[in-house]
Amino acid sequence: MNTKPLTVDGFLYTVPTPGTRPGTAHFELITSPTDDPADDTVFSCTTDKPRIADALLTEIQPGDLLHVSGTLARPGATGEAAQLTVDALDVLAAAPARALREMVLDRYGDYVVVFDGDTDTVPVFTASGQWVGLADNPDVIATLIDIHERVNGGDA
Repeated sequence: MNTKPLTVDGFLYTVPTPGTRPGTAHFELITSPTDDPADDTVFSCTTDKPRIADALLTEIQPGDLLHVSGTLARPGATGEAAQLTVDALDVLAAAPARALREMVLDRYGDYVVVFDGDTDTVPVFTASGQWVGLADNPDVIATLIDIHERVNGGDA
């Protein structure tokens, strides 16, 4: 089998899966030299490095931009994916959807608030989706809800 060292940047294409042995993982990486999907190349990747496998299975998500280095084995037959055995992996950029999971929704009775670790302000809505207002910080959520109930005549 023909092999050669390879370093490539690409997007995690699928949800990583555990390998056949502990401390291993399998994933697919998609790369493209252009923005045309016709130029996309999908690498079938494996790793036997426990640290990398753990990161893939617990932290890294589809859509993350990765920088990987390893050994490329050319496909045995036409139509098969090139097999890349990964020895080093760095996350260059997280997928945009990941930011949504860093927010927390919480209920205050008939109200919903959105906590975002990157800001002190807290958006407040009724459970039916009506905008209530933006609390300057978590300490004034109750005051904002109180004002909304007084102005609107009771519960949301």
